[in-house]
Amino acid sequence: MAEKDNLKKIGDLLLNNAMYIIIALAVVYITIMRPSFLGIPSIVNILSLTAAKLPIALGIGGCIVLTGTDISAGRVVGLTACISASLLTTVFKVFPDMSNAAPLPLVLLLVIGVGALVGFVNGFSVAKFKLHPFIVTLSTQLIVYGAILMYLMRGVNNGQTLSGLADNYRSFITGTLFSIGGVAVPKYVLYSLILTIIMWIIWNKTTFGKNMFAVGSNEEAANVSGVNVMRTIIMVFMLAGMMYGITGFLDGARIASANANTGLNYECDAIAACVIGGVSFVGGIGRISGIVVGVLLLQIIFTGLNFLAVDANMLYIIKGLIILIACAIDMRKYLVRK
Repeated sequence: MAEKDNLKKIGDLLLNNAMYIIIALAVVYITIMRPSFLGIPSIVNILSLTAAKLPIALGIGGCIVLTGTDISAGRVVGLTACISASLLTTVFKVFPDMSNAAPLPLVLLLVIGVGALVGFVNGFSVAKFKLHPFIVTLSTQLIVYGAILMYLMRGVNNGQTLSGLADNYRSFITGTLFSIGGVAVPKYVLYSLILTIIMWIIWNKTTFGKNMFAVGSNEEAANVSGVNVMRTIIMVFMLAGMMYGITGFLDGARIASANANTGLNYECDAIAACVIGGVSFVGGIGRISGIVVGVLLLQIIFTGLNFLAVDANMLYIIKGLIILIACAIDMRKYLVRK
């Protein structure tokens, strides 16, 4: 009987950590096939990609804690990246009357505000009208995408890709923070680290963070215990929107251009990273450290697949499988606990 219990515990351990085991085995295989995968340039590239994708995941993680999601995230990143690129440029196609780039802090505040506005619409619709977050954010995804297309048609741009970004904008984001073995680490790695610390404090050390987890665990119980459920939901979505705005601001300079496809499917990567990192769709469960690990693991596997010259189209299939498997494992853990 004891042996049977031990075998069951080992089986549960393997199943519950199946995603980590698969990724670890994949990394070992990639390293054997391509030893340069663990070289300094590759490691710095992985860290840089992790830093670039982290803010959006930190935002969407809160929505998942509330048993929801936000599939408008990628399009909000695209809109805010286009706004940043159109105002911090040397070629003013969207606003032909401008002659100088706008101040960096002003543009940053603007895109954070745009993200917060979209987040408010999402949160208010979910909290006030009791609509499912998937339906609400699907609607705002389409609305924001339409806004991007209209924005890019302004002035003399005629829907073209925005480029020719101002040097101070690119330097502020992609300038060298320090070097490792002659490989430059960009400044936005530091910015992502700062955002991670801020989000950890918000989630773990504030009343708002405690309320978020309470609402995610049991909305009715939270309401009875005095938590303002509507305000909490709206604030979670607004905070997420602000993180999307920052992601767009970083991405505009990181990619050195912006167009209608900027931010496309970013929400898929973010959701996958959150679920891999232990943020549960069941609600009320999640850690900032888990999200960081999830983003890092995802970038490790995608970078490794690029090293193996895997077809770029195959990455979409792999992303879908990762989300499906991770959600299945998450639900299994929930059912076992229940």
